[in-house]
Parts: sequence; C-alpha cells; structure tokens
Amino acid sequence: MENFIALLDKIDGIIWGIPLLVLLVGTGLWLTISLRGIQFTTLLHSLYLALVKRKEEGDEGDGDISHFQALMTALSATVGTGNIAGVATAIALGGPGAMFWMWVTGLVGMATKYAEAVLAVKYREKDENGNMCGGPMYYITNGLGWKWMGVLFALFASIAAFGIGNMVQSNSVADAVHATFNIPVGVTGVILMIFVGLVVIGGIKSIGKVTSVLVPIMIVFYIAGSLIILIMNAGAIPAALTLIIKQAFSPTAATGGFAGAGIMLAVRMGVARGVFSNESGLGSAPIAAAAAQTKHSVTQALVSMTQTFIDTIIVCSMTGLVLVITGTWSSGKNGAELTTFAFQGALPGGGLIVTIGLILFAYSTILGWCYYGEKSIEYLFGEKAIMPYRVVFVIFVGIGATLKLNLVWTLADIFNGLMAFPNLIALLALTPIIISETKDYFDNHYKK
Repeated sequence: MENFIALLDKIDGIIWGIPLLVLLVGTGLWLTISLRGIQFTTLLHSLYLALVKRKEEGDEGDGDISHFQALMTALSATVGTGNIAGVATAIALGGPGAMFWMWVTGLVGMATKYAEAVLAVKYREKDENGNMCGGPMYYITNGLGWKWMGVLFALFASIAAFGIGNMVQSNSVADAVHATFNIPVGVTGVILMIFVGLVVIGGIKSIGKVTSVLVPIMIVFYIAGSLIILIMNAGAIPAALTLIIKQAFSPTAATGGFAGAGIMLAVRMGVARGVFSNESGLGSAPIAAAAAQTKHSVTQALVSMTQTFIDTIIVCSMTGLVLVITGTWSSGKNGAELTTFAFQGALPGGGLIVTIGLILFAYSTILGWCYYGEKSIEYLFGEKAIMPYRVVFVIFVGIGATLKLNLVWTLADIFNGLMAFPNLIALLALTPIIISETKDYFDNHYKK
C-alpha cells in the first residue's frame, strides 16, 4: 500500500506540475486579453447583478434556479476547506509571497470563470424532465463535437466529487468537531449524512434554496471574525501587505518553524492552492451556471465570475492577512491547525470561529459537489442514474467521516487536475464563440 500511495503521489506531482499551472494561469491571461479585461471593467455591474438584482425581470428565460441561487450553489462548492486549510498550507510552505500569487490566480481566474459560464449556458440542454444540463461535457460535445473528451471530463468529475466534494469535506468536519467538542467522528458522520440527504434528494432547486440562505451567512460570519482581528491589528496591515508583495518576488528566509522558500515554491503554492480554492479552470462551477434562469449567456457569466472574486480576493485574503499580521505563518504549523492557532491567539473564541466556519464551509461544499457529480453521471448514464448516485453519495459522506484520508486526498487531487485539461482545451478552442457572445450582449442587450 505504501508503494501504491508513493506512486499516486508521483502521478499527482506530475499532473499538478508546472505545465498545468502554466496552462491554468495562461488560459486566464489569454481570456483576460481576448475579453479586454472584462473582469475589471464590469466588476461593479457584475456584483450588482449577483447580489442586488439577483434575477432577471419579466420573462426570466430558461433555467431551474435564479442567478443568485446559481452563484450561491457554485460558491457553496468552492468556499470550503481551501479557504481555511488551503491558504494556510500555501503560506506555511511558500511563505507570505504565496498570497500574492493566489491573488493573481484569482484575478485572471475571473476571466476563466466568465468564459466557462458563457459556454455552459450557450450549449446547455434540457433533459426529459425539463431540467437544465450543462457544463464542460456539453460544451465540449456540442461546441467542439468531441464526444469522447466530454465523456472523459464527466468521468473525472463524477469520481472527483466523491473525493474533494465529499469524503475530504466530511472528514475535515468530523476531525474539527471531535477536536473542539469531543464528539465521536461516527456520530458526526451520521448527522452529516442526514443533513446532506435531506437537501440533495430534492435536486438543484432544493440545493439552490438552501445554499442561497446558508452561503451568505457562513461567508459573512467568517469575514466578520477575520475583520475583527484585522481591525484590532490595523497598524500591522501595511507591513503585512509589503511583506506579501516583497516575498512574492524574492526568496523567504527560514525563520521560527518556517524552513524557507524560493520564489518558484511561492508561485507554485499560491497558484495551486488558489485554483484549489476557486476552481477556475477545473470546469466544476459552469455545471451550476447552466441551471440559471437567464435570457443571455453573458448575464449569468458576469454573475459567475464574481464567485472567484468573492472566494479568493475576499475570503482567502481574510485568512492570509490574519496569518501574516499575527506572525503565526512561521510557527511551523500547517493547514487548518495553523489557521485555528492564528485565530485563537488573536481573538478570544477565535478558534471556535474557524471550527464553525470549517463545518459550514465543508457542508456547503458537499451540497454543491453532489450536484456536479450527479450531472456528470446523468451525462454518462442518463436520468435513471441520478437517484442511485445521490444515495451512494450520501452514504460516502458517512464513510469519509471515519476514515484516514491520505489516499483519498491524493486521488481527489489527481482527478481534479484531470478535469482541468479537457476543460481548458475547450475554453481555448471556443474562445471565438466566447468573444462573439460577449460582443452580442454588450452591443444589443446591455443597458448602461
């Protein structure tokens, strides 16, 4: 078994090596240039559509859920352990400079997320029950005519859902609850199974309703706790920002429990953990975008790209800044343990904020990824496979809570990376369609 895990680690290192990271950031940069920096020029309008307007007036167009519910479903899947443990891992291994490269990944990733949603809505289909189906497997098949590559993406996504979207999340919750409240992991697993099952059995409309309430609450709760710490240490923020920017372009010396890191390690950790958190380029979020009620693909795409902004530029920044201003990033701790250590030392009850945040983030991620997985399974095997998939998915929530997941973490990472390749190829090949849809919207539908 040790040899098998070592082999998987090597495969994981190859898949998530420099070529994929360059392809992820390069695709985002290419789309940013091709779309003339749309994520910057339309950000305020996009946030208005997402958080204020929420849905289109009059005839809402085809779709199962509102713009806001589609955004919250996608956010539910991305705002998860990556925002707490992933950021801490990036900074603990790559130094404060890794935070800068997470920001870069997030900013160019907004263009990627926009492009994914444009294609998801344009090439979506209705199933026999009138529900929307979309995502990379559909725009690869319908846009490029490459059915085989659509099948590969759906296969990778349906497997990845059991790892990063299921067992990894339930295990994180079970461990956090046991450490904080001394509740047995098996009990937590059963409770999670019940709460997940009650929601996902109802499909995307049920998931959309729950996430539209849960996600804003959990994000505001975590940001509020972080802001209190930042306000209490406001004088240290300029120095922290200076350190982040400086060490993004220069090696970080060993200090305390930190072993030191070169520039490439800072870049690699920042980009890898940034993508892990916001999922831009992986192709998961457009599956939710395809369910939105909208008349034009670009309307939902503008809403969808705010997901990456909220996830990385706002939520991840809260964690990163707390770690840097408190100085705990060099303590030698890692992951969620490091974030908990930072919050505990900076604020009475701060550790509880991290624990509750982790529980809510992980639970919402399970809901979002169940939908991604079931739509991938539906593409492969038809509608009859959806309900059995949901039942099996719920069972694995309980199993994941009780296992040691080194193997599952590695497998999840591998299949997440494998999802990215067909999706990024499709985005690059279909860039002319993305540009055409964008031009049509701003020429004929956009009201200033």
